Amino acid sequence: MKPDKILLDHGSGGKISHDLTTGMLLPVFDNPILAQLNDGAIFELEGIRLAFSTDSYTVDPIFFPGGNIGDLAINGTVNDVAMCGGDPKYLSVGLIIEEGFSMTDLEKILREMGRAAEAAGVAVVTGDTKVVPKGAVDKIFINTSGIGLIPPNVDIASHHAKPGDQIILSGTIADHGITILTRREGLSFESGITSDTAPLNHMVKQMLAAGQGIRVLRDPTRGGVGTALNEIADKSKMGIKIYEEKIPLKKEVAAACELLGFDPLYLANEGKLLAFVSAKDTAAVLAAIQTNPYGKDAVVIGEVVEDHIGKVILETRIGGLRIVDMLAGEQLPRIC
Repeated sequence: MKPDKILLDHGSGGKISHDLTTGMLLPVFDNPILAQLNDGAIFELEGIRLAFSTDSYTVDPIFFPGGNIGDLAINGTVNDVAMCGGDPKYLSVGLIIEEGFSMTDLEKILREMGRAAEAAGVAVVTGDTKVVPKGAVDKIFINTSGIGLIPPNVDIASHHAKPGDQIILSGTIADHGITILTRREGLSFESGITSDTAPLNHMVKQMLAAGQGIRVLRDPTRGGVGTALNEIADKSKMGIKIYEEKIPLKKEVAAACELLGFDPLYLANEGKLLAFVSAKDTAAVLAAIQTNPYGKDAVVIGEVVEDHIGKVILETRIGGLRIVDMLAGEQLPRIC
């Protein structure tokens, strides 16, 4: 039944969020660029191919182990441009700040945004600041938009997956999601759990230099790996098979997920990517990822298949099969 009001689920990045996009937003703004539903827009302007993306960050808490809302915002938009095959160049930053917000905290956030931009090699060239009455926003929300150049002969999009393509995951999953949850709930574990927020554009450059067979790139943020794979299966009209035993997961993250009842396949990641690569280029691209400090745990987790079109199938550790569906609702609110 269609809800008559906006729910938190509508911002989850899962099935309900997808329905909002396709059922309400697309009919109003429909055009061939938007209809691709990639991590950003891919288009040509006077003979130059560009990637453009925008995102808003409302994470709670705003400071967490491994980062804060500021570097998360910079890295998130840098990564969305990179997932389109673009080399990010310029960003905008919009701040919506609650009256009474700490100037010291704002300085910390801005400082980390500057460091993140420098690490990614991008420039913040425009922006906007709004201050709203106390209670009208929770502390601070940040919007970032980014634009980058797409090199010649690079053609990456969600619908390009082909049978036989190998699926590479650049590292351990669910680190960011579990970090936010444990910090929000005041939980602690013997082994420190930290967010994986990181810029992936340098890694993507290395990958593109290693092989021409990269068909799809995606950073599995809201909704996690499970939702991202479902979106790609749907757009490409292919089946996807992945193997549970091959999916990298830190022991402490696995323990936290088991204790709290979360499936790590649906938890957010902020410094990982999925790459769909032709079989002949997989070894070279995987090796390139593993040379990057953010990709040392990269591994092939599955492949594209011709059966069960539009679905993702997981082979469990004991050899059984189960369908990995798109996230149905909001598993963890305000994750990014």
